[in-house]
Amino acid sequence: MINDETKRKLREMAMDPLIKALENQEAGGDTYLVMSFDERLNLAVDECYTQKHVERAKRLIQGAKFRYPSADVNTMYYENRSINRNEILALANCSYILKNTNLIINGYTGCGKTHLACALGKEACRRLYRVRYFRMPELLEMLNIAVQTGYNLSKTVKKLANYDLLIIDEWLADNPSDQEVKYLLEIFEKRYDTHPTIFCTQRKVSDWHIRLGGGIMADAILDRIVHNSITIDTGETNMREFLVAHPTLA
Repeated sequence: MINDETKRKLREMAMDPLIKALENQEAGGDTYLVMSFDERLNLAVDECYTQKHVERAKRLIQGAKFRYPSADVNTMYYENRSINRNEILALANCSYILKNTNLIINGYTGCGKTHLACALGKEACRRLYRVRYFRMPELLEMLNIAVQTGYNLSKTVKKLANYDLLIIDEWLADNPSDQEVKYLLEIFEKRYDTHPTIFCTQRKVSDWHIRLGGGIMADAILDRIVHNSITIDTGETNMREFLVAHPTLA
């Protein structure tokens, strides 16, 4: 049994989970008494590691600012929808992040684009990736404020570029200005082949070029997004209306 002084030292070293693990073993009685010191130490370390992992994942989920923090790929409704359960569960292992593959989630209003993106983002947080969700108007406003207030724009762009996974909702719902297109190019240039982005949009990829101004910068942005991407079509079913009509599935 560890004494109070040892507990104090462990707390000073921010090792509270180890104290809890050892106390759990003490309360476990004969189950742990028959184990060797090495076996008990290994179990305590495993318990601490798991606890630390869970706590960090929770912090990452909170920091991601998901629109739907309760979204989850395991409880999502898949029946009678265009999305494929097996495809989504395969994406949930986050291999697309390791491959720096962008995801383009396309569909009509209310068909669950944002919910799906948040669910995939949460899985990334559980695997300890740094994720951030933005609506496109919020993203552009942040960049414009940085310019207007004299804040270092390059620092803002760098921050956005460094997230392991960036989720942009309402992508190209409105046409960005020439200056905003320039901001976007800077972000995607820095994220290119380094970190993936999830785009939630009602706009088909074929419409993106003209909505981005139709010039050289539009070409450059598309090149950095589309060439290494997976498109997910969420179909036409309005999930808001469907779940209102079927409340037991919500």
